[in-house]
Amino acid sequence: MFQEAVRDFAAAEVAPRAGPMDEKEEMDPGLVSQLFELGLMGVEIPEDLGGTGASFFTSVLVVEELSRVDPSVGVLVDVQNTLVINAFLRWASDEQRARYLPRLASDMVGAYALSEAGSGSDAFALATRATRDGDDWLLTGQKLWITNGNEAGLYIVFATADPDAGYRGITAFLVEKGFDGFSVGKKESKLGIRASSTTELILEDVRVPAENVLGEVGMGYKVAIETLNEGRIGIGAQMIGLAQGALDHTVRYVKEREQFGRTIGSFQGVQFQLAEMATEIEAARLLVYNSARLKDAGRPFLTQAAMAKLYASEMAQRVASRCIDLHGGYGFTREYPVEKLYRDAKIGTIYEGTSNMQKQTIAKVLLK
Repeated sequence: MFQEAVRDFAAAEVAPRAGPMDEKEEMDPGLVSQLFELGLMGVEIPEDLGGTGASFFTSVLVVEELSRVDPSVGVLVDVQNTLVINAFLRWASDEQRARYLPRLASDMVGAYALSEAGSGSDAFALATRATRDGDDWLLTGQKLWITNGNEAGLYIVFATADPDAGYRGITAFLVEKGFDGFSVGKKESKLGIRASSTTELILEDVRVPAENVLGEVGMGYKVAIETLNEGRIGIGAQMIGLAQGALDHTVRYVKEREQFGRTIGSFQGVQFQLAEMATEIEAARLLVYNSARLKDAGRPFLTQAAMAKLYASEMAQRVASRCIDLHGGYGFTREYPVEKLYRDAKIGTIYEGTSNMQKQTIAKVLLK
């Protein structure tokens, strides 16, 4: 099975690199190349364009399996598939697909550039401007907290083309790293998912051809909203993978660690905690899988995606914290992997929509 193949790859190739990449705060380029070779960076791209030609559900399984070992690698693949490639599949022209999807399947990492200093949860308070200049557009502004910022060769950049139109003036542009005026700025040093690059992007009159508008001028808000709804499912997958990885490490540990002449896993108090964590992970997994299933079936999934992201991210923090407790003092050291997974879990309730934003989405639907 494809899922088992990814699990084996994660154990053999990702696990030995996870600690060193976390320490260095950078992704191993050789590992990124392997992800392309295995077809994990173009899961939904059609086969005739060089991709795997699989489903959105498959991409969710890939993110989950990689995140069991290293959520930094999980989010690299997640942004590529659930945000960048999904935006292409939904909004790109045939010419844009033919030009970029074979590269995204083979050697080009993608990034999704929406956030700014004053535009986080208020996603459409964009200061980045797009000005028409003949057949081209000139983009000026600054983007922050951009995942895959260092590795990417292509960025979906959101800018305001008509400030007077409010959110209806926002437009999505396909910006290549080599475009004049474009540069990658400061790389953030983070609490968790440290191997995943989170960077600033600087746009100084970046000249973008008109044919690189993704969708239509003024439709960027729809590109952003619809893509982020899918991306939340991917973050849910990252969080259930992380939690499962932490639990796997903990089960192994409690079967070996002895206190009072017996393994700590033989104590009922420990067993009950393991059972509770396993149940919470499975509940989150079913929420995530159901959202992915609905998406693939072409059915509404907005509320389910918000629920999946909300529950999975908060569950991952609870589980990772309890796994630290069950490791005792060892859990607080970097000798055991649960310390890293605990740090990695924190981002889940923040990016791609905070927990409060997910609750607001769910409540709005309930109150309609």
